[in-house]
Amino acid sequence: MSTPVLSYSFAGRTINRMGYGAMQLAGPGVFGPPKDRGAALAVLREAVALGVDHIDTSDFYGPHVTNQIIREALHPYPDDLLIVTKVGAVRDGDGAWLPAQEPEDLRRSVHDNLRNLGLDALDVVNLRVMGNIHEPSEGSIARQVEALAQLQHEGLVRHVGLSNVTSTQVAEAQRITPIVCVQNQYNLVQRTDDALVDELAGQGIAFVPFFPLGGFTPIQSSGLSALAARVQATPMQLALAWLLHRSPNVLLIPGTSSIAHLRENMQASQRVLSDEMLAELNAIAAE
Repeated sequence: MSTPVLSYSFAGRTINRMGYGAMQLAGPGVFGPPKDRGAALAVLREAVALGVDHIDTSDFYGPHVTNQIIREALHPYPDDLLIVTKVGAVRDGDGAWLPAQEPEDLRRSVHDNLRNLGLDALDVVNLRVMGNIHEPSEGSIARQVEALAQLQHEGLVRHVGLSNVTSTQVAEAQRITPIVCVQNQYNLVQRTDDALVDELAGQGIAFVPFFPLGGFTPIQSSGLSALAARVQATPMQLALAWLLHRSPNVLLIPGTSSIAHLRENMQASQRVLSDEMLAELNAIAAE
């Protein structure tokens, strides 16, 4: 049997590894307001009540909508709540995701996040490198990281992270400022970053999978469904439990706009996986 440690030292504090991603609190396509604002507020409050102390967001969700909902639901924030946001993109009037990577873009985005979250400083800001949208591509990110390091020097940003990056880009950023986390696409069936997860674990840096359940195309696997039925779990609970077992530096931010799904996701941390179950889950990536 394998039981993962459920806390991790991140950005100067110890947090629960099971967090919450706020992206789905915006409208369809992460654009515009939610269909039911009251339900969105209730999900955030329930997440904190269930022990979530790490919320992932961005002011380009909506845009502005998600951060404003977080502020309405939770401000003044609990002392132990860590809010992680990201910069590097904007939305146009049709909801398209556009790069916003110039230093002045990043400064404007940091101020947008501060204003809409109602904060004087941001705990962690991830630089979202646009790359190939959901997978990284090589190229220098020094100018962007230097811009965030300047904002850090000014006291507006406490810690810097990266999103959608390669190992080479992590090393480049570390020559400029300490990096506390990397947020890349990674889940049970999309495991391109296996080596990076282990590399960061060796450095004590958090790896935060985005789309831990497959994102806009949820994980579909007959093997996963069969195993879940056998152990009386949902497939998504097992997918999250696998990530918690994968490495102690993996922090989870599954998103949902449903209290029922939120509770299901949180229960994944209680799943103990046998060696046989882990072997079956590891084999699913090869399907």
